[in-house]
Parts: sequence; C-alpha cells; structure tokens
Amino acid sequence: MIMPSGLRKAMLTAHVISSIGWFGAVAAFLALALTGMMSQDPEVVRAAYLVLGVTTWWVIVPLALLGLVTGIISSLFTKWGLFRYYWVLIKLVITVVATFGLLEHTKAVNLLGGVAARTAMLGSNLAGAQRGMVTDSAAALVVLLVLTVLSMYKPRGLTPYGQRKQDEQRSGNADLDASLDQTQIVQGRAGAEAPVVPFR
Repeated sequence: MIMPSGLRKAMLTAHVISSIGWFGAVAAFLALALTGMMSQDPEVVRAAYLVLGVTTWWVIVPLALLGLVTGIISSLFTKWGLFRYYWVLIKLVITVVATFGLLEHTKAVNLLGGVAARTAMLGSNLAGAQRGMVTDSAAALVVLLVLTVLSMYKPRGLTPYGQRKQDEQRSGNADLDASLDQTQIVQGRAGAEAPVVPFR
C-alpha cells in the first residue's frame, strides 16, 4: 500500500529533519567530548560532561528514535518497501544497530555526567570513559555519513524478497493485460456480429 502524496512528503520531511538533526547533534557531542578530554580547566571539563548528558537524552536519543520510526514507516508505505532493496535493508540494519549502540553508550554518558555533577575534578580512572566518548561519537558520525550516502545514491540491487515481489507484480500485470486483450477481442467480435438495422 502506497501512502498519499501529502502524508508521504510529511513523513519524508520528518525523516530528513531527524536524520540531519541526529548528525548535527552528534557533531556537537564530539566537540564537547573532545573539550572534556583535552581541557585543563576543571570547570570547563565539568560543564562539558553535564551538557553531554542533556544533549544525549533530550536531543540525540529522540532524534535517533524519530529517524528510525519515520524511516520504517516511509519504507513500508512507498515503492521502496522495507525488505525489497539492499540499500534500504542495509540502512535499516545500520540504524537499528546505531540506535541500540547509542542507548548502550548512555551508560558512560550518565557515569561522567553523574561524577561531574558531584565534583569539579574527574579522576584518572575515568580516562577510558572520556576517550570512549570521543571515539564512539566519531564512529557515530561515520555511520551517519554512510546512512546519508545510502539515502542519496540508492543502489538498486533487489533482495531475493524484492525480486520475488517484482516478478509477482509483472506476472499480475501480464495477466491483467492478457485479460484486457481478451475482453477487447470479445467486444470487437460482438460489435462485428451485431445486426445492421437499416434506417427508415
């Protein structure tokens, strides 16, 4: 089932906005994570990790979930389908993995934010978590870039499911064409055999 044009455009708009927002928020997150890891000013470090928590829970997580939901809905109710093309399927898998990875990543964000809320100094035992903030957000940017490229170029390879659906559709169209041709032939014969009534 294909959704009406107006609804499809609204869903696509929501998907694009959430995807762009997710990318931008992760870029801001990376900048804050680098600041928290490299700054020598304890207050700057503390502020960076406090802001990371807010950014994660109030911006990144909602945008990631919105992007996932709107992407699924847009795929299900457009010609692309959710499982017909490899690029859509790969994008779905990457987005689901990235979203679950993000939710797992929030544990480290909560840890650093909790420590920053209690004290101005972060101990050296948190250096691994600080590096993790940087590497994870940099990796997330690469993943989001891959998703964007897939969306823009849309490689055409059909999955086996998509090939089967396409074959069924072609077969259905061929049957319909044959049925219409047969109907036209029958109607043509009926018209040819109709008696000619002279005009009086």
